[in-house]
Amino acid sequence: MANHPNRSVQPVTSIKGFNSDLTCRGFQFEVGKTYTVSGKIRACENGFHACPVEHHPLSVLQHYAPAGSRFFEVIQEGKRDAEGDKLASASITVGVEISLGELAQRAVKWVFDRANWKDGPVVTGENEGCTASGDRGAATASGPRGAATASGDRGAATASGDSGAATASGDGGKAQGKDGCALFLVHRDSRWKITRAWAGIVGESGVLADTWYSLDEYGVPQVAS
Repeated sequence: MANHPNRSVQPVTSIKGFNSDLTCRGFQFEVGKTYTVSGKIRACENGFHACPVEHHPLSVLQHYAPAGSRFFEVIQEGKRDAEGDKLASASITVGVEISLGELAQRAVKWVFDRANWKDGPVVTGENEGCTASGDRGAATASGPRGAATASGDRGAATASGDSGAATASGDGGKAQGKDGCALFLVHRDSRWKITRAWAGIVGESGVLADTWYSLDEYGVPQVAS
């Protein structure tokens, strides 16, 4: 996003991190309330800061560590200034809370919506996606923001590029990724009906990098062989 200091714009939906008590840099916030700041709006200097949803949903983790933080959807209004994936605004309204699992789901959707899908089970380019649909098929995306999906039974999907995403939606499917990638897994019953679904971030909540995971009947990711 280009810098547009102090220009009035339409409301922007963003994701913001807070401390566990809903403070940020000593300022106390409350859900549902709107706050404003005066003066010249300048990213990293003055204004309320958040990451617009047009950016990768996990980009917010670069500014707010997952441990001890809470994440909310916010509305930014008034004058603004952008720097990288951060947007400073004169006004902010705190909306609904977003769990890490929901952040992961958004990340998977963000990556897959923007993927340039290619034929074949392996892609290496930025924003490229690949699919393995047969039984025991394997899909690997090694480029930045790459997407890999395995929809067949006992399929395997790997995301090894920065901010990538891997999904395994077949019976007995498994997925793995490097730190910072998003994973999505399902569990199916004997009639192939989805009974559980899970989304997570590699490197968080005990999910290890470069380790295969499948989803058990309770909806808990388990290390798979």
